[in-house]
Amino acid sequence: MRFRLSHTKTRLLFICMYLTLFTGIACAAGRHPQTFCNPLNLNYRFRSGNPVRREAADPAIVYFKGEYWLFASKSGGYWHSPNFRHWVFVAGKDLPIKDYAPAPAVINGHLYYTAFDTKAIYRAENPWAGKWSKAGNLKPYSDPALFQDTDGRVYIYYGCSPDGGISGVQLDPKHGFREIGKPVICLRCDPAQRGWEVPGNNNNKRANSWIEGAWMNKYRGKYYLQYAAPGTQFHSYADGVFVGSAPLGPFSYAPYSPFSHKPTGFATGAGHSGTFQDADGNWWHVSTTAICVRNIFERRISLYPAGFCSNGQLRCNTYLGDYPQFLPGTSTSPVTGNSPGWMLLSYNKKAWASSTRKHFPISNAFDENIQDWWSAKTGNPGEWLKVDLGHICRIEAMQINFADQGAHYHGRLTDDAYQYSVQASSDGVRWSTILDRSKNHRDRPQDYTQLPRPVNTRYVRLVNVHCPAGADFSISGWRIFGSGLGKGPGAVQHIAVRRNPADGRKAVVSWSPATRAQFYIVRLGIAPNRLFDNYQIYHGLTAHINSLNSGVTYYFTVDAVNENGVMESPVIYKLKR
Repeated sequence: MRFRLSHTKTRLLFICMYLTLFTGIACAAGRHPQTFCNPLNLNYRFRSGNPVRREAADPAIVYFKGEYWLFASKSGGYWHSPNFRHWVFVAGKDLPIKDYAPAPAVINGHLYYTAFDTKAIYRAENPWAGKWSKAGNLKPYSDPALFQDTDGRVYIYYGCSPDGGISGVQLDPKHGFREIGKPVICLRCDPAQRGWEVPGNNNNKRANSWIEGAWMNKYRGKYYLQYAAPGTQFHSYADGVFVGSAPLGPFSYAPYSPFSHKPTGFATGAGHSGTFQDADGNWWHVSTTAICVRNIFERRISLYPAGFCSNGQLRCNTYLGDYPQFLPGTSTSPVTGNSPGWMLLSYNKKAWASSTRKHFPISNAFDENIQDWWSAKTGNPGEWLKVDLGHICRIEAMQINFADQGAHYHGRLTDDAYQYSVQASSDGVRWSTILDRSKNHRDRPQDYTQLPRPVNTRYVRLVNVHCPAGADFSISGWRIFGSGLGKGPGAVQHIAVRRNPADGRKAVVSWSPATRAQFYIVRLGIAPNRLFDNYQIYHGLTAHINSLNSGVTYYFTVDAVNENGVMESPVIYKLKR
């Protein structure tokens, strides 16, 4: 949520927001949660290695028979849910379900599945029970994506290679999905002109760019062929798009690419994704989130609102996309307004712990970096972590990201889980329990909870009861959301942008400080009313942006953020091509 309000108006906004929440969106205690927080809180599977890590990536969601079906690489199965609130896992023993890049699709009223180099396509007989049958043989397609056009014709798009491209070909579902005609190269990468295709966390490495993760959508007669770059291990992992008038092209590069991009914040990366509509017709984008510490394939899944502008531009809303958002089916226009307005209260706050393992300091639990973590010396009951929010705040929700330090396991936890309690205190002396997971048996590694009712408090304590898989009590991010009950930030008044004269893919943005700002968000886009890309800047008053497209005019602004809200700047800077 972004607003430009006085302190009085800010408080009025929050009062109105809570009336809306408690009358229409969030009801009484015991209600179903109406918000979620990225990364999604799924029971991610452990992969073997030294050390072991959890992994799920390259996600795809399809709507079939009144439910959402979520597939992800190396997951050993898939999930389904009627409403995104509670996901049921299915082992899928009839499928090569541990392959990379799953490609589900609804074709002629049936659910189908293939994956990376699977060489076959399968049809669901009873997907709730994990029963599938082989429907045909395929060539070994890398990173495939299935698509059925409105005329009934079926296509497959594929490609996964350094400095490569994406190809497509028509398939014949009546004759075992054999190819009709020859494959066509639909798009190629061009990192020399597209800065976001250059490898590196900030698109600054000299290496090959990996082009992969095809996905196709049709909207108002146009075909949107999406692809991922520059590599799954980078914060800059993103999706671009080519647009055409026919399913196999020719396609033209969309100069607003990348349309799905989240290079900063807690949950970074928004590439190799699937774009789909929910039951209400709203668009969503399910993406790969990078951790990539124990292994470059250590990843999670995130979900963002998506949609199309009146001029046909495809967009994905990643603005503060790892803060609480309303679940699909809650907001009437998720892509333009999907936030309850809850801000992060725990960033860089003073904290204490029962014990701390060397090289894993307490500050790691509150620095908004999913790639580092605090760890206690053991996983024993009674280990604790305590944070001082600095003053009385209103807590609405929290996300506890467990780091699995020292875990030794392979596969999916079925009868073991993190167990803990959360206590609150206004004075640091008298404590009351506000969240009890002491008897939890559900694996929740990215455990997000919207509290039954708001809690006003200053101190919050997390107490361990049990750690699964032999892990130490360890947290990569204890993120507490709500309101600081104070004034929002002032507006940034002076913004300057300088494009690199020798390299149009790069620019430097600088700005004046805003009162009460804790950090800033640089927004940019190819029109002053379409500033859909963003960078969160936690330190300093300068941002180095290396993701631009050469020869494209851009517009920039800088928002100020604190624990009470966001203030948009009245200044929009035009950066000529």
